[in-house]
Amino acid sequence: MLSFNQKGIPTIVIAGATSGVGKSSVAIAIMQSLKEKGYTVQPFKAGPDFIDPSYHTFVTGRQSRNLDLWLMRKRGVLNCFYDNCDDADIAVIEGVMGFFDGISGRYDHGSTAHIARILDAKVLLVLDAAKAARSLAATALGFIRFSKNTKIHGVILNNIGSSKHEAILREAFADKVNVPIIGTIRRNSEISMPERRLGLTPASELDKSKKRGILKSARYIAEQIDLEKIVDLVHKPSSRDPGPPIVQRKQAEPNVAVALDQSFNFYYPDNLDALRKEEINLIFFSPLHDACIPPNISGIILGGGFPEILAKQLSENQSMKSSILEAAQRGTPVYAECGGLMYLSRSITEDSATQFNRGYSKSSMVGLIDADTIMTRRLTLGYTVAESESPPFNKISNVRGHEFHYSKLENVQCDAKFAYRMLRGNGVDGQRDGFRVYDCLASYMHLHFSDTRLPQRLAKTFRKFRK
Repeated sequence: MLSFNQKGIPTIVIAGATSGVGKSSVAIAIMQSLKEKGYTVQPFKAGPDFIDPSYHTFVTGRQSRNLDLWLMRKRGVLNCFYDNCDDADIAVIEGVMGFFDGISGRYDHGSTAHIARILDAKVLLVLDAAKAARSLAATALGFIRFSKNTKIHGVILNNIGSSKHEAILREAFADKVNVPIIGTIRRNSEISMPERRLGLTPASELDKSKKRGILKSARYIAEQIDLEKIVDLVHKPSSRDPGPPIVQRKQAEPNVAVALDQSFNFYYPDNLDALRKEEINLIFFSPLHDACIPPNISGIILGGGFPEILAKQLSENQSMKSSILEAAQRGTPVYAECGGLMYLSRSITEDSATQFNRGYSKSSMVGLIDADTIMTRRLTLGYTVAESESPPFNKISNVRGHEFHYSKLENVQCDAKFAYRMLRGNGVDGQRDGFRVYDCLASYMHLHFSDTRLPQRLAKTFRKFRK
């Protein structure tokens, strides 16, 4: 069993040369295999992803956490890492995009490489061998030599076509590349992960058959990876700052209803934990399946997700829509992000010309926000920076977030009020985000509550309504 202490958490990063090389499948396979061998695996995802962590949580049985240097800054990343590795044998971090892809082309700030460097983690680079042979060794060599500050400790070659293909690759790497090949994964058309427009389908939406398929795929991949080499690689702990002390949670006070079902499940676990630390008691409910919001609540949180996929069912649950609208009109604080914003609009329309048509056109929503949601082919993706100008966060500069959606808002009323002035990113119209209606804030931006001002002020709003 791996040794563990606070100053040396065995940590491995699964990085990719680019997006789409299979690092998610490899990371999930390694996590599951280590779990099945008896290790307590703490999973993480680099970047602002909501979906991949759901698979990590499924295969490890432990809540996966995001590590995002743009949203959380270095101290926030370290806090999250140490707080959640307290009883783990090993931490496995799935990277984001290409290994060195960060905020700019000049530096690797915010990249997987940056995360690996500040955590002193061992890095495995996943390469797609489908359309290359000896040239892949040149690619690997470029990654190994590209930065003096970050070391790659091994490579995993994905999409191997045959024994001959593998032999050529091994020969080329032995001649030119001074890091070991940790795994060679054969191409298999029967092995795949269920996907949707924003990437993988969230694990919470998969039925038992598809979940069994995920486990089968992970085992197939893990059989072709040398897990013993990975264990040996990370066995020797590195010297690190022991991190911050664990803060004891206070007893929860106000009850706040949090939407959680197939349509609303994009939440950073750290955000929910931050609210609990502010004495907020979270009560989960389903806008899809429940008749109304929970009783005796001091606030409502509607996270991101895919309300457009089950828009018809959401539309037909009239009692739920009415209960949310009436609560907001009574002054109940409502905080909504992306999918939650779409749900609070008047309607969601799927353009029949798009490739994402689901067999419906226009579905009525809550109607709290005077605007209509239109699904499009255009992806809005990127980090955001805004200035908050009104409650619940009041005056805060440099509010960092990210946006990730295929929708836009139309028919926005000319007198609509907004909480954010956009300094970077699109928001609702390129300049503004965060509709303000009654005591509701509904925005396209996803925020991370490592900026402690955010959960503190949101909790204060909930407590004020309770009193």
